[in-house]
Amino acid sequence: MIRILILGGTTEASALARAVAERRIAATLSYAGRVASPRQQPVPIRIGGFGGSTGLARYMRENAVTHLVDATHPFAARMSAHAVAAAQSAKIPLVALTRAPWEPVSGDRWHRVPDVAAAVESLAGKPRRVMLALGRMHVEAFAAQPQHRYLLRFVDAPERAPVLPDHHLVVDRGPFTPDGDRRLLQEHGIDLVICKNAGGSGASAKLVAARELGVQVTMIDRPAIPPRREVDSVEAVLDWLAHSDHRGV
Repeated sequence: MIRILILGGTTEASALARAVAERRIAATLSYAGRVASPRQQPVPIRIGGFGGSTGLARYMRENAVTHLVDATHPFAARMSAHAVAAAQSAKIPLVALTRAPWEPVSGDRWHRVPDVAAAVESLAGKPRRVMLALGRMHVEAFAAQPQHRYLLRFVDAPERAPVLPDHHLVVDRGPFTPDGDRRLLQEHGIDLVICKNAGGSGASAKLVAARELGVQVTMIDRPAIPPRREVDSVEAVLDWLAHSDHRGV
């Protein structure tokens, strides 16, 4: 019997959960716990960490997991590395359901940086109006550049106010549209957007809006992840399930 553990928190993970539920395939969808109110899912969910790769391997053995799907965010590098190590340890087949990265097109004004620290460093200089499209995880790092006016957009209201001295917070789960994001950038006079190269269509509205308005984008490149099998669609995961076995292939 197939029993899947989906490491989720993305739209792709939710789409996969719906697909396996429709096919009556046993699955559990796991959230890291950063979203206060996860959406309802057609499969059982669990919230919280596993305790590293060792804990994840133990969880899979104790719960008779036969297949592991890493459908986390492309920047969840630590979780993805733990998934690779745990799958090898537990001898369970692993596939990553991920998105192709964004690539600049005509009209884009991108400046690429390797990580968040480099993005913070790039803000040295005169005050600007900056949209931090990074969620809430990395906001505190930008307190090192307090001269800017920051626009923040979070999925959930934070328990405490962001530490940035000059900011405006928008709480919105989306989906976002180019028209809506264009109005947002114009309303706040944004001249720079900082974001991670998440890929996919769900978070690309801000890039379309920035392109149309001629706004500069600082694009943070994806982190390195250990080698693994990767696919880019739910259909490809289902095909992988149909053709894989329980011996870690």
